[in-house]
Amino acid sequence: MPFGLVSAWNKRRRSKSQDHIDPWIYKPAECWQLEDQNLSAKRHHGSSVYTFKEMEEATSSFSDENLVGKGGFGRVYRGTLRSGEVVAVKKMELPPFKVAEGEREFRVEVDILSRLHHPNLVTLIGYCADGKQRFLVYEFMLNGNLQDHLNGISEVKMEWPRRLKVAIGAARGLAYLHSGSAVGIPIVHRDFKSTNILLSANFEAKISDFGLAKMMPEDQEMYVTTKVLGTFGYFDPEYTSTGKLTLQSDVYAFGVVLLELLTGRRALDLNQGPNDQNLVLQVKHILNDRKRLRKVIDPEMSRSSYNIESIAMFANLASRCVRVESSERPSMTECVKELQLIFFTNAKALGMGMHTFRMV
Repeated sequence: MPFGLVSAWNKRRRSKSQDHIDPWIYKPAECWQLEDQNLSAKRHHGSSVYTFKEMEEATSSFSDENLVGKGGFGRVYRGTLRSGEVVAVKKMELPPFKVAEGEREFRVEVDILSRLHHPNLVTLIGYCADGKQRFLVYEFMLNGNLQDHLNGISEVKMEWPRRLKVAIGAARGLAYLHSGSAVGIPIVHRDFKSTNILLSANFEAKISDFGLAKMMPEDQEMYVTTKVLGTFGYFDPEYTSTGKLTLQSDVYAFGVVLLELLTGRRALDLNQGPNDQNLVLQVKHILNDRKRLRKVIDPEMSRSSYNIESIAMFANLASRCVRVESSERPSMTECVKELQLIFFTNAKALGMGMHTFRMV
């Protein structure tokens, strides 16, 4: 991973935005060790700092009973802090050749999430950088990630109103990042996908995993790089072909997630035939054809939960988000407004009460 946050700051002109620079992120790994291994006294932008011993205690020595997931970063455990708060503990477990890359992603995630506060972004409670041990401690999201619900791993039924609510929450989170209101300049998530959308007990969507996030250079709408990062199936084609990263790169990935919500299919499914592996290529040509559109609606949704007009509006928005030319895609603010209208259209058509409108 390129230095991301650090390189953007280094290259930026000396200006008032330099006030955002935090020397903490430049410190070598040995400087992260706690001075007192028995206390959680140090804090970084409000995030608590924990010892390895505390992480062991919280997870019952990383027992299999507390294991709730695995990802590219490592394992995720359910934990209980000494305060009694239930949290998600992400343990960094990487092969030797990826340790340096993982260290950079770890630091970027801590620094960025420590500064961001929004209902649709996962809350970073703290971290552990004890010796060579690296952990991230988040609020615990009871309903896991979106992809598990869409792909049948969860038994909870995802009807259309709930999917729309998730889409609106995720859109609001991205719009907040793109607005730059938190740190003065826009942030590109760069790895937005259904597994990085976590769901609370009430199915409120929260965006997670900011290790690849990028602060955009000041007064520039793009960042040019020779190393394209992200996840296959969600890559902005303009970004991959030119190396130009923009806010619209996130919009493309958001469009892919909209298609996952609509169809219940994976963004990239290598178990399918060559012509059916990429979701965008598979359905893009029929998104604005109502007759054929019915064939790709997730059969797991009850027909009584959706109105075809709202489905068509949703598909149209998704088709614009995944256009090849980034200039033709809507902004995330526009996506939020359109999704709210789609939610209201569906609720009104199905005769839902006014309490439903207050959900969004």
